[in-house]
Amino acid sequence: MFLKAAVNGGRTTSEYPAAPVTAAELAAGTNAVHLHVRDGAEGQTSCPDALAAVLRKVRAAAPDPVIGTTTGLWTCSGPEERLALVEAWEVLPDFASVAFSEDGATETAALVVARGMGFESAIWSMDGVPALLASPTLHRKVRILIEPMDEDPGTAVTHARTMAAAILAAGVTCPLLHHGEAATVWPVLRAALEDCHQARIGFEDGQNFPTAPRPSTTAT
Repeated sequence: MFLKAAVNGGRTTSEYPAAPVTAAELAAGTNAVHLHVRDGAEGQTSCPDALAAVLRKVRAAAPDPVIGTTTGLWTCSGPEERLALVEAWEVLPDFASVAFSEDGATETAALVVARGMGFESAIWSMDGVPALLASPTLHRKVRILIEPMDEDPGTAVTHARTMAAAILAAGVTCPLLHHGEAATVWPVLRAALEDCHQARIGFEDGQNFPTAPRPSTTAT
């Protein structure tokens, strides 16, 4: 089973005090880590200097994990700046994610591949599937992230499975990774495991994690 740690996303310390934000806080070991780099105000950024600082810090503390980051448009001003920033990255992550529900995804994906990074594509709904399947980089990716944006858990699971079926029917052979958000985190993760797909978990996706039942304190 492949399980990725999505350690922070857009989560801020005001939402959860222990959310890892700084380079030092992100330097923790696991098999695969997906992290979002921050600026000084906890905003998300694709700035080359900020990315380099985080990657050097994390790799110094934990050299083994495979480390990836986002290229989401929320980390910059738009598609043109995103291309310029990714082109300017000097210290490269092991992989980068590109959402095919965003403008400029095809060009960004091609740049990620050309620069020698592992490439993850992402889709949020069936609307993103045609662009994904038409992409020249379709068979160059390490995995496809299926990220249903539905708030209802049952609907999210159904949509994740519908997207997966469409992708597999097109002959795609790379691994599929499913993950939810907030109330859909655990139902989508369980569905991914049931369907033998990859999964991820972490602060980016939600703050509610199941705990083991407390032992009874009732005297006998």
